[in-house]
Amino acid sequence: MNSQATKHLWSAVRSNDLSALKSAIADGADLESRNSQGMTPVLAATKASHTDIALELINAGADVNAKDHIEDSTYLYAGARGMKKILDAALQAGADIYSTNRYGGTALIPASERGLVDTVQRLLDAGLEVNHINKLHWTALIEAIILGDGGERYVHTVQLLLERGADPRLADGVGRTPRELALSHGHLRLVEVLDNFL
Repeated sequence: MNSQATKHLWSAVRSNDLSALKSAIADGADLESRNSQGMTPVLAATKASHTDIALELINAGADVNAKDHIEDSTYLYAGARGMKKILDAALQAGADIYSTNRYGGTALIPASERGLVDTVQRLLDAGLEVNHINKLHWTALIEAIILGDGGERYVHTVQLLLERGADPRLADGVGRTPRELALSHGHLRLVEVLDNFL
């Protein structure tokens, strides 16, 4: 690998310079080099919301599953943040949909936590397990209930998760069911949605 080209590549990622990035790739830059946080260029671009840079790197063959020091990957981060173009490109590039973040959750769980309905739909369509339980003993359904605000997008998220097989009886680590959690958080519309599935 060309070390000078790799240096130019990182500079292009930081400055969001697509032309310079293409030149660095053509000159043989190392697409899997790492910065001090353990990020590859494509992950750094993703976290900086430099979408065109990330897409160019994915198209050039960058590993969308490579994780940094806090166990984020391009795929996991894009899924968690609803970065549709990068997520779609990562899935097409062979993202490991079963990979997990530092909390032991798949991309579906933080997407549900943020009420990203379109992303939740995309991840479910990709084949993610809707009842996966993370290290906190929470499912996507539970995170949508306890970390959301109970508003419209969370109503849609919870409805979608339930329609796609989320188990409304799966409790958290201390035995509280999704319905009990929704009630304790004052999310009465979510209680109604859950009641329709119980």
